[in-house]
This record gives sequence, C-alpha cells and structure tokens, in this order.
Amino acid sequence: MGILQPDDKYFMQQALRLAEQAYEENEIPVGAVVVANERIIAKAYNQTERLQDVTAHAEMLALTSAFNHFGAKYLPDCTLYVTLEPCVMCAGALHWAQIGKLVYAAADEKKGFTLHSEGILHPRTQVKQGILANESTELIQSFFRRMRSR
Repeated sequence: MGILQPDDKYFMQQALRLAEQAYEENEIPVGAVVVANERIIAKAYNQTERLQDVTAHAEMLALTSAFNHFGAKYLPDCTLYVTLEPCVMCAGALHWAQIGKLVYAAADEKKGFTLHSEGILHPRTQVKQGILANESTELIQSFFRRMRSR
C-alpha cells in the first residue's frame, strides 16, 4: 500500500479552516493556501479589518508569504487554493505572479474576476473551481447574516 498524497480537497479544507479563523475574527471569511510539491508553503486569511488595509485579502497575503518563502516573484510551480473566487485585484496579482494553478471553492457572483474576464489570469494558469463550494458559500452567507443582525 502506497502513501496517500494530499489532493485538492485536502488543501481546500486547509483554506476553509483559515476562512473559519477569519470568521471568528470578524473578517470576511476567506482563506488561502499556496502549495508547492504537495506541501503548504504559505497560508493566510482576510485581514482587511485588522490591518485597516483594503488590499489585505487572503490571496494577496498568501502570495506575499510564498514570494518570501522562495525569495522569488514568480510562482509557476505553485497552486493557490482559495475559498472564494478572487476579485480583479487578486486575479491581477496572480497574473503577475504567474501562478501555475488556481483552485477556488465558491464563485463570487458580485466581485469575482470571471465577471470581467477570465483572461485576467496568466495564459498558462490552470483554473479549477467548485471544491467545497457549498461549505465556503455557507460560511460566507452565515458571516453576512451575522453582520446584518448586529
């Protein structure tokens, strides 16, 4: 019997755990992990409230951590797992990073990059969506219900 390798669902579960942490800290619950060679090398969750920085999205923070890990500005051999479809800002950063693969859970029907153009990403970036989409969507909807009830 061989050693089981982590798969897309496993890595998205790790991103979802980070989104839950964001939820507990009253941040919009989005989590992200960057994977290289089947290992998580960077992880983050939204921190726009904590840092008072509108660019402190999970994807942006995870990318910065991955750049620091490698000491490089390009990530062609990495995969970003994120619980919500990236916005245009984050998709632009993914383009410039030349990320090898993007895997996102839930579509963002209001601010997702695919509303504008899927061509925002680097031409070599592979995209996969829908893994744990229901769980991610429920977490986000729960967050906004909680915010509205306050």
